[in-house]
Order: sequence, then structure tokens, then C-alpha cells
Amino acid sequence: MLRGLTTVSLFADDIAAAREWYSALLGIAPYFERPDSENPAYIEYRIGDYQHELGIIDRRYAPHAAADGPSGVVVFWHVDDVTAAVEKLLSMGAKEHEPRTERESGFVTASVVDPFGNILGVMYNPHYLDVLGARGEA
Repeated sequence: MLRGLTTVSLFADDIAAAREWYSALLGIAPYFERPDSENPAYIEYRIGDYQHELGIIDRRYAPHAAADGPSGVVVFWHVDDVTAAVEKLLSMGAKEHEPRTERESGFVTASVVDPFGNILGVMYNPHYLDVLGARGEA
């Protein structure tokens, strides 16, 4: 039934500031902006090996009430070096949410809260690399 991750949606009060921050983090500009680049209410990036979508939506359009702090599901993005990824995120103004934690079987996780209140997880995931390698894409 669930065939794959399509879009991860984050929310921000200031989409222009979020665009600047995430463009610097990802090293690319969003490929999609609505209604336009001057007054965006939604921006979207395609990132990673499978071109997953990362969308950032003006918080005014959130389909639920805003929480007092970071909460909800944590989506973990595979990174090759969790320590380096967390250091970069913290240097860009993110705040630690969960420290770097070594899990069993080579998995390593951490999460931060971006400057817009969203939880961003990073993970070194050997299974991710196995799947990529099996597809001949490693």
C-alpha cells in the first residue's frame, strides 16, 4: 500500500526566509514556487538519490493548529556523516532536538529544530545504502 515517500511538508511563518535557509542547506534553489517567487506561499525542492520532494508551506495554510513547540513525526533523511550534518545544521542556526545517537547495526541518528520550528532528522542508515547499491546506484 505505501509505495514510497513522495513529499515531506514543513511549515514556516516566513517563506522567503525559509527559502534562503533551505537553499543554503541543500545547495539548490526550489524548483517550484507558488503563487510566485516574489510572494511565495509554497516552495518545493527535489532532493536526494530518489528526488524526494521537500515542500515548505506558509504556516497560515497548515491543516491543523500550531503546536507550542516542535512536535509530531520526525522524518529522517539519510546522510553519509551524521556528525558533519548536525554541525552544519547547528552552524546555520538550527537547535539540537535529539543528540547524535548510535543505534545497533550501524545506524546513527540525530535531529534538530530548524529556525522555523520544524524537526529535521538525519540518519546514517546502512539499509538505505544497501537498497541503493542493489539498484546499482551506490
